[in-house]
Amino acid sequence: MGKKVVVAGVGMTPFVKPGQNEDYTVMGGKAINMALEDAGIEYDKIQQAYAGYVYGDSACGQRVLYEVGMTGIPVVNVNNNCSTGSSALFLARQAVESGTVDCALAVGFEQMTPGALAEHWTDRPSPLGRFNKLTDELTQDFTSPMALKMFGGAGIEHQKKYGTKNETFAKIRAKASTHAVHNEKAIFRKEISVKDVMESPVVAGFLTRLQCCPPTCGAGAAIVCTEEFAKKHGINADVVIAGQAMTSDFASTFGDNDMMRVVGYDMTAAAANKVYEMSGVGPDDIDVVELHDCFTANELITYEGLGLAREGEAEKFIWDGDNTYGGKVVTNPSGGLLSKGHPLGATGLAQCFELVNQLRGNLGNRQVEGARNALQHNLGLGGACVVTLYQSA
Repeated sequence: MGKKVVVAGVGMTPFVKPGQNEDYTVMGGKAINMALEDAGIEYDKIQQAYAGYVYGDSACGQRVLYEVGMTGIPVVNVNNNCSTGSSALFLARQAVESGTVDCALAVGFEQMTPGALAEHWTDRPSPLGRFNKLTDELTQDFTSPMALKMFGGAGIEHQKKYGTKNETFAKIRAKASTHAVHNEKAIFRKEISVKDVMESPVVAGFLTRLQCCPPTCGAGAAIVCTEEFAKKHGINADVVIAGQAMTSDFASTFGDNDMMRVVGYDMTAAAANKVYEMSGVGPDDIDVVELHDCFTANELITYEGLGLAREGEAEKFIWDGDNTYGGKVVTNPSGGLLSKGHPLGATGLAQCFELVNQLRGNLGNRQVEGARNALQHNLGLGGACVVTLYQSA
């Protein structure tokens, strides 16, 4: 066992549409300063920093951090697709838990452009080449962008196996909108109905436009430290990281001809099981979850991957209301990626921001009463999945 890791401070900018954003340097700097203020320490107390982003040239992390301070500390730039923010947090937590440093910073930011995600380096093999090839083979009827094919195909796979209704996926999006009404940092705060979701334009299979997360700009940050450091500097030590695991793909991703596995189902299950084993906490003990709902299809299959619902029972879990207030576990009280937005490098740290504040009990109308165990799931194709368990001390 390493040192206990305290989440000392968190910060997050409001998420906004591309074109309405400040420069990534400004957004990233603001998130860091918010986390420093939350922790009650100065920047010179940070001993290492991990900066996550997907769309930007090398050393963007230094460019952001230099806006806050220049103290000569190691700065590591992190890029793990949509799991980038939590990958940065994974490294910061690991540095503190191992005793390498007493205090580390993770920051994530993204300045995105409108429209579907696109590859920028087309003169060389794509990191997603094998994923794209198998997806094309398994979703031949789709003509949509690749991410839509992948997650739309995963939803159809679940329908084939378990008979899941189209309305069930739409119900996830309606739930997200209900939660986001109370989140001032979310990009979409208007409540919408299942009917609204079903009647929006179809983009891939059963997926409609409202079932896809929007490209967004924003930043998030978290500071982690040892218990001793927290005590010395008068830091609130009420929230700790009780377990965290990162996984990459298994042979089943390409070997089973299953779109659910192509988009990371097995990575999710393996990471979650590691966290449950190391923490002694099981899925029935979880009070609140922020999971990677880039598309409604992914939220549904992730319920089963995390063990919140048994395989084949996610539909019942949703219609019974077990994924919202008054049910078994409140999922995405922030509104999730679907309503809050998804600036790739910032998403994992925005999830951290939400869950830490849930455990502190200070989120007002979206507070999950009595929350003590909070689970985070952040997924990036290519691939990496990070699952983190936060606990109130």
